[in-house]
Amino acid sequence: MPAAVPVAVLTAALLHAIWNALSHAAVDKAARTVMINLVYTVCGALIACWTPVPEARAWPFLIASALLQAVYQWLLLQAYRLGDFGQMYPIARGTSPWLVALASTLVLGAALPAGQALGVVVISLGLAGLALADGLPGRAQWPALAAALGTGVMIASYTVVDGTGVRDAGTVLGYIGWMFLLQGPVLPLLALARWRDRFGERIRVGWRAGVLGGVLSLAAYGLVVGAQAYGDLASIAALRETSIVIAAVIGVVVFRERMGRWRLVASAVVLGGIAVLELA
Repeated sequence: MPAAVPVAVLTAALLHAIWNALSHAAVDKAARTVMINLVYTVCGALIACWTPVPEARAWPFLIASALLQAVYQWLLLQAYRLGDFGQMYPIARGTSPWLVALASTLVLGAALPAGQALGVVVISLGLAGLALADGLPGRAQWPALAAALGTGVMIASYTVVDGTGVRDAGTVLGYIGWMFLLQGPVLPLLALARWRDRFGERIRVGWRAGVLGGVLSLAAYGLVVGAQAYGDLASIAALRETSIVIAAVIGVVVFRERMGRWRLVASAVVLGGIAVLELA
């Protein structure tokens, strides 16, 4: 991979953890998610206006990505509504590297060198350790766990879709612009139909944090999609999940969650996996 790719992905990981923390901290998480998607719509339209239109063969991927991203955001919203940030975020993010590596190899036919495969496995084990550091979830947590696991499946799905589509688009920025423009209106339109007269009232509360979250989210995934045009999908998917370590720190500092010995060990395993991945 070019040296700029891991730098872009690690930057995206930092931004991703921050905007997820902003979403989790919101009193009205649904309204915050809608506000973020309105930012997607506006920024996506601006980017699309000033960049080339993607090639025709990329459009099925763009449409599929928009649908997958909408489902992903709904599942993430449910996970944060039902569970704790420090547990839901690692489960959601830690599910996808295995699935992306599997899809890249079995579906797309991409070769996965042994060193990179080892790095993906080590990082994923560390992420699983972070998710389960406080013990196995009880029955009451199963709905939250299901939402988090579903979120991970969606992450893996749109990662493979966008990683393939952006290479067929002929324009990285054009693909990013249309990707956000297509997915952005979905949840706001659904919310408008459901909330009706309360739509404006709900999104006005905490709108500044919503705008910031939207910009950070857009920048984070835009960096990832750009990196996918030049790097290996499985390695990028694993590397971006280092946002788990950042989220763990945010959980301790901002949300006053307990780090504990096992979370520290799991964080060290994630960092070790990054080293293996980069040296492969």
